[in-house]
Amino acid sequence: MYEEQAPFRLLIENASKTYGAIKALADVRFELRAGEVMALLGENGAGKSTIVKIISGLVRPDPGAKITIDGKAADITTNGLSQAAGIAVVQQEYSTVGTMTVAENLVLGQANAPFWWGKRRLRENAVKLLARVGLEDLNPDTAVEELSVAEMQLLEIARVLARDAKIVIFDEPTAALSDAEIARVLEVVKKLADEGRSVIYVTHRLGEVFEIADRVTVFRNGRSAEPREIDSLDVDQVIALMIGRQLGHMYPDRSAGIAEPVLEARSLRAPGLRDSVDIVVHRGEIVGLTGQLGSGTQSIMQTLAGMEPRLGGEVTLQGELVDLHSRTKGIEQGVAYCSPDRKRNGIFGGISIIRNLSSAWLESVATLGIVNSKQESDRAHSNAQQFAIDVMRMHSSVGTLSGGNQQKVALGKWLGINPRVLLVEEPTRGVDVGARAEIYRQLRELSDAGVAIIVSSSDTNEIFGLCDTIATYYKGRQTNIRPWSEWTEPELVREVMHRKEAIND
Repeated sequence: MYEEQAPFRLLIENASKTYGAIKALADVRFELRAGEVMALLGENGAGKSTIVKIISGLVRPDPGAKITIDGKAADITTNGLSQAAGIAVVQQEYSTVGTMTVAENLVLGQANAPFWWGKRRLRENAVKLLARVGLEDLNPDTAVEELSVAEMQLLEIARVLARDAKIVIFDEPTAALSDAEIARVLEVVKKLADEGRSVIYVTHRLGEVFEIADRVTVFRNGRSAEPREIDSLDVDQVIALMIGRQLGHMYPDRSAGIAEPVLEARSLRAPGLRDSVDIVVHRGEIVGLTGQLGSGTQSIMQTLAGMEPRLGGEVTLQGELVDLHSRTKGIEQGVAYCSPDRKRNGIFGGISIIRNLSSAWLESVATLGIVNSKQESDRAHSNAQQFAIDVMRMHSSVGTLSGGNQQKVALGKWLGINPRVLLVEEPTRGVDVGARAEIYRQLRELSDAGVAIIVSSSDTNEIFGLCDTIATYYKGRQTNIRPWSEWTEPELVREVMHRKEAIND
């Protein structure tokens, strides 16, 4: 818990940032006390990323902004100056070098830890830092490109811990993590604050905010609201501050009932699984798979998508045996797959929304390699309207969209293949609350229309709120599967973490 002090550890006043006709920030004020955790919240596009970039020296504010650190005017107009002022950032985008080892990445950019340390000293340094973020079993000589998404995020945090920073910014640090890894990150955040460091915590996961934050600053439409003590707020009030209205129900109503099976996987064996699993998805049903990093959920999803080899068992679609031995074969059978890493393999950031939406079915509107532009445009517009994507921006590149709209494009492109099965990993990773509700609504509508949907997510709240049937996994084994109505959320968290003492009811 922070101790009230004057002056502020960080104070930004009259900060604006204009990009042409777009006002990203308008006379923003942001304050941070020594030893506190300040949650920085807002929908995508609200200005959070811009203020983080200003604090980290990656963006210069418009003239007139005043920035002080510990009561003294501060020049943080470059990344080097920001670091010299004691500011460190756990980036949402990874800043590691994939071809270098974990140990080498942990000293990148640190003047006090040069490479002439030698391999032994690099390893010793790495072992200590990795243990602080729960990666004590990770070999420091492993190339970063071999790590999972979650391991890379924890490595980013370990890199920041190596610096003696007094202000640490966490930008969506848990978006790729399961409950166990999230718990480790939150413990690190609390420890930093207890040491007297100041933390700016950016997240879309409001549960984390109420667990670790002292105060909340909400950005909306490029403007900042007055900081609020976390004890004076509840979740609904925070959401209302973020979107300017009451959101209503986050999750849509479940179906009245389920019908015949659409997808059945019997005695399925896949890489990384220690036992075979059985999964059945009925018409009108959303099945949720959840577990920690390495639990086996990703292996199941990718095997069903045809991206990993099926090592045993059989899969049927509407009663007929299918062989999903490749991604192309999966698509031919009507199996759509949405990756957990949309920027790497879910969207094409440099091309238009139309072409992204048609990428999964472009051949169907082409003759002898020539695309019928009108057919492509008509179908893409129809898909966009279903997912509440702004049809006025269809010719804009997807990379210019917010995270939530990028995710809607990554999902919406599969509507054009009329999927029988939709496999979605981490459907709302890095997505704001407004876009989350839209995605949940659309998934439910697709389920009601007869699409068999399997959602894999490390967010147990999401799984509990959205899914009709929930299956849990731990270290390559399915530990439980039963209807949503037979779970409570505390039971689900305990089951996923596989220890009764994980949380208190």
